Amino acid sequence: MSTPRDLSAVSGYAEDEGNGRLYSPSAARNIEPIADVLAHHAPKAGQALEIASGTGQHVAIFAGRLPNLVWQPTEIDAARLTSVNAWAEHSGELNILPAIPLNATQKGWGAAHAGQDLITLSNLLHLISKTEAQTLISEAGKALAPQGVFHIYGPFMRDGETTSAGDAEFHAKLQAQDPDVGYKDDWDVIDWIHTSGMDLVQVLEMPSNNISFVATRPF
Repeated sequence: MSTPRDLSAVSGYAEDEGNGRLYSPSAARNIEPIADVLAHHAPKAGQALEIASGTGQHVAIFAGRLPNLVWQPTEIDAARLTSVNAWAEHSGELNILPAIPLNATQKGWGAAHAGQDLITLSNLLHLISKTEAQTLISEAGKALAPQGVFHIYGPFMRDGETTSAGDAEFHAKLQAQDPDVGYKDDWDVIDWIHTSGMDLVQVLEMPSNNISFVATRPF
């Protein structure tokens, strides 16, 4: 994004946990289901890149569940970069690198971060435009090593429709703030994965009406 959007009203509540750590109740709820997916599909060793690490709660758990991966968290928000590092220190996990700034909606980062064995992101695509989502997925395909795994988690439309009143309300709230953002359709995401040179491995229904997409780069 050339001009970051103000999505503070809808991008997720986080409270001050102390010692630099921000705490997101929603992140706390979805950590373990996401970690279960990663534990099943991710390579057992190598380099892992987390896009939009948020508060840092996720990577602190993921690193413990997948201890032979070296985790590189990223963020674009300065306060959350601080929080990610604070959660990493709090976790005691030694396989988490210091968080770095990364805007994954801009072209070029895939080549700059090539050789990733795992790339994962959570709750981001509904906060960016379709064009930005396509760019992100395309760049992820470039960043993956052969046989690398790409994982996306979040809320999505199914066949162009939201599937609950809560999802419809949240999607409308997002678009009222910025008509370019909002829930992406599951079939669009699958198409973007394929056009980025990746193979779709599985689409998983997750708690609270979310979806996980798992893909891999074949060569």
